[in-house]
Amino acid sequence: MKSMDGTSQALLLRHDDRGVATLTLNRPELRNALSVATMTAVEDALAAIAKDTGVKVVVLAGAGPGFCAGHDLRELRANPSKQYYEAVFAQCSRMMMRIVALPQPVIARVHGIATAAGCQLVATCDLAVASDQARFATSGINVGLFCSTPAVAVSRAIGRKAAMEMLLTGDFISADEAHRIGLVNRVVPAADLDDAVATLARRVASQLPSAMALGKQSFYRQVDMDLAAAYRDAGEAMVRNMLDRDTEAGIDAFIAKRPPPWQQQ
Repeated sequence: MKSMDGTSQALLLRHDDRGVATLTLNRPELRNALSVATMTAVEDALAAIAKDTGVKVVVLAGAGPGFCAGHDLRELRANPSKQYYEAVFAQCSRMMMRIVALPQPVIARVHGIATAAGCQLVATCDLAVASDQARFATSGINVGLFCSTPAVAVSRAIGRKAAMEMLLTGDFISADEAHRIGLVNRVVPAADLDDAVATLARRVASQLPSAMALGKQSFYRQVDMDLAAAYRDAGEAMVRNMLDRDTEAGIDAFIAKRPPPWQQQ
């Protein structure tokens, strides 16, 4: 596995394998807390991947015992100014939106705790696979800081009542509970996590990239529209998708009972 800057001390590691790019947050001693430098590294990596046609799927992981403990509170308290706080939370929001805007689907690989902005990362990713040892919380309220920005992603991933309970209590929920309320797609034994993530990533990577990019964009755009507008927008997306030459070839292959051409490469 190579680092983003070629050193072993990088804040973010990247490993590519057969169309799957794995980005690993690499501050294990701090449970991968999101410093400004870490968020910059993630933003830069996503910008590069967005232009990389060789990448079909992204996996977001964390090194060490935790997935991500949220913002680096020590760094925040070392710079107690309105201007600095505004810049940090704007950067974090921008990073989250980059994940949503990325053409490739993003899978969170959650092996340990995911708290505050770390829970926000899980909610923001398109898919999430968790170890049965993972735990989740929007725990800022416990230090007097309501997790308002994590609430944006969490409230869009799960129901309002479940989100408000997490936000108001700051209590941890188990991986099974996270699965029940829709925060993660599946929970597997810790020993099976890598295999489960790889299986899901390979399955997604086998699909037509242009269709996934168009569909992902359409999905997030229509979610907050009223019903009629959502159907209009989705219908336009379907038309654009149908006119894609690769899609036409895929439909012809289905009719002829053969694999689609992009799965034969």
